[in-house]
Amino acid sequence: MIYTVTLNPAVDRELTINEFAFDTVLRASEARVDCGGKGFNVSRMLASLGAESVALGFAGGKSGELLAETLTGLGIQTAFTWIAGETRTNVSIVTEQHDRYLKVNEAGPTVSAADQTALLAQIEQLIQPGDWWVLAGSLPPGVPDSIYAQMVALIQSGGGQTLLDTSGAALVTGCGERPFLIKPNDSEASNLSRLPIAAPQDAVAAAQKIQQFGPQNVIISLGKAGAIFYDGQAAWLAQSPVIEERNPIGAGDSMVGGLVYGLSQGKPVAEALAWGIACGAATASLAGTAVGSADLVQTLLAQVKITKLETQDVLHD
Repeated sequence: MIYTVTLNPAVDRELTINEFAFDTVLRASEARVDCGGKGFNVSRMLASLGAESVALGFAGGKSGELLAETLTGLGIQTAFTWIAGETRTNVSIVTEQHDRYLKVNEAGPTVSAADQTALLAQIEQLIQPGDWWVLAGSLPPGVPDSIYAQMVALIQSGGGQTLLDTSGAALVTGCGERPFLIKPNDSEASNLSRLPIAAPQDAVAAAQKIQQFGPQNVIISLGKAGAIFYDGQAAWLAQSPVIEERNPIGAGDSMVGGLVYGLSQGKPVAEALAWGIACGAATASLAGTAVGSADLVQTLLAQVKITKLETQDVLHD
């Protein structure tokens, strides 16, 4: 089974406008409401591929109920830890031409220590050897940076495998428990490694340094350029197919969805990465916050190019 954990989910509301203007009233030509949160986006991508997942996380109030109903309607199982606060709402404003966007995220409700303990206990009960767990997203108020590290240690001690997709102190602390894989983007990887990333070779050097923090494998997403994968011995570059980008929001989460889908099917990480790249490109090519269809992913998968990087001065000790 694949589990996704979203600690700070949201109701995502997207408004479409003709063009941006300030100090005036704008009229939305379209409005769309979706489940927000990185883990939920991963579950949505998995559902599109026909794979089952269970979505865990903190949820509260009417917004939390809306998330549960929406995910269930998509065929995604939920096992939320219910809290007293109201799940946040995030707002995106995009132009009809899909060339500009503005996204504003709320901080989210404060989560009590008791609620955190309840979620960890729930995870402990669900752990089975061979399962995959995606731990993704920001932390809500009240939750310490160490919570992902606790989850990684708990899950992997029970035989599960973890993919950690977060940033900042939560990422650094989580890496210390040796998750199977982390997936920072180029900006996050640059901040973590303190190295500039302007090319794939730069990303490999950053991944080598990041691995010293503890993760077993590192994937650094490079946007339109694709991603690099480093396992401590060798590196691969996965080049993204050429698409007409319409909305990049959520593409990185779709990439994680395709990646964990491939891994759950027993594929090597480099091959699973190709699935991730295809899923990310498929989602980025669509308007709104929709995720790529299985047919579109299959089409793009054939266009993903995987190259092993042999440059000795890059793969140094």
